[in-house]
Amino acid sequence: MSIDSKIFSIKGKGLKLDTRDDIKPYLENLDASVIEEIHFGGNTLGVEAALELAEFLKKATRIKIADFADIFTGRLISEIPQALTAICDALKDRESLIEIDLSDNAFGGRSAEPMVPFLTHNRSLQILKLSNNGLGPSGGTIVADALLANANASIAKGKPSNLRVVYCGRNRLENGSAPRFAEAFAAHGKLVDVRMPQNGIRQAGIEALARGLAKCASMEHLDLQDNCTSDDSAEEGWEALAEALSVWRDLQTLNLSDCVLNNEGASKLFEVLSAGNHSKLSALHLQNDDLDESILETLAELVDEHLLDLKIVELQWNEVDPEDPRVQSIAGALKSRGGALRVEDEDEEEEKEEEEEEAEDIAEEKAAATKPEDEGVDELADAMANLGIAKKQT
Repeated sequence: MSIDSKIFSIKGKGLKLDTRDDIKPYLENLDASVIEEIHFGGNTLGVEAALELAEFLKKATRIKIADFADIFTGRLISEIPQALTAICDALKDRESLIEIDLSDNAFGGRSAEPMVPFLTHNRSLQILKLSNNGLGPSGGTIVADALLANANASIAKGKPSNLRVVYCGRNRLENGSAPRFAEAFAAHGKLVDVRMPQNGIRQAGIEALARGLAKCASMEHLDLQDNCTSDDSAEEGWEALAEALSVWRDLQTLNLSDCVLNNEGASKLFEVLSAGNHSKLSALHLQNDDLDESILETLAELVDEHLLDLKIVELQWNEVDPEDPRVQSIAGALKSRGGALRVEDEDEEEEKEEEEEEAEDIAEEKAAATKPEDEGVDELADAMANLGIAKKQT
C-alpha cells in the first residue's frame, strides 16, 4: 500500500475480495476526500466488494487516476456487469477524473453496456484504456457509440472535448465497429494518442479509421499493429492513411508492423513523409510488412534528408539484407542520433552473438591448452643452448 496519502495502491497483490468486509480494511483508514490516485489492478473483486468500493469512490472528489485493470479474474460472467456498473456509475460525474484503466478484464460484448453511462456522461476524462477486454465488434460498437454521444454532448454545449488518449487494442473489433470508432474519433477531434493493435481490422476498417483520425490534427502516436491480413489485396486503407498522415505534422510514433503494408502501401506513406513536414517523427515500426529492398533507396533518403529526428526504425521479418549498403547507411544515420535500425530478429541476433562468443571461448581454451607445451619446448631449447655454451667454455 502506498504511503502517500494522495495515492492508494494495492496493485498486483493478488487479493480475492468477495465481500464488503473483505475490502473494508483497505479503505476504512483512508481519507477519500484527498485521494487523487487509486490502483486496484491485479486483484479480483466480487459484487459486494465492488459496491463497497463504489461507496468510497463517490466520496473521492479529487480523484484523477483510477486503475481497475485486471480486477475480475476468476469471476463469473454474471458477476462482472453488476460490479462494473457500481464502479463506473460512482465515477460518472467525477469532474476531477483524468484517466481510467479497465484493461485486461474479460468483459466481452455482453458486459460493455455497464460502461455506457460513464463513457457518455464523463466529459472530463482525458485518457481511456480499454485493451484486452474481448469486446468484439458488438462490444466495440457499444463503446464507440458511447464515446460519440459524449463528444456530441460537448459540441451541443459549445465546449471542446477533453479526450486525448484512447487505447483499445486486442479486442477483435474488426471492421464491424471501425466506422463507429472513426466517427467518434472525428467528433472528439483532439486525440493525440490512439493505440488499436491486434483487432483484426482490414482495409475497409483502416480506411474508415484513417478518415476519422484525419480530423485529429494534433496526433502524436498511432499504433495499428497487427491489423489487415495477407489476402487483403485492396489498398484503400493505405491511401486514406497517407492522406491523414499529411495532416499529422506533430506525429512522433507510427506503428504499422504486421499490417502487410507491402511496397505499394509503404511508397504511399513515404511519399507524404518526403514532403518534409514530419520533423518530429522519431519512431517508425514496419516489422513483417512484406517489404523488400526496392523501398530502401527511398527510406534512406527519408532518413538522411527529411526525417532528421527519426531515431528508431524497425524492419524485422521483411526481405531486407542487413548487409545492403543502403541498410548500412540508414543504420549509421540513426546510430549517430542515438537511435537504432532493427533489421534482424533480436533472438536471432542474441543467438548469433552467443555463437560468436562461444567460438572465441573455444579458441582461447585451445590456445591455453597448447601454451604449456610450447613453453616446455622453448625451455628445453634454452637448456640445450646453455649446455652447448657451457661445453664450449670448458
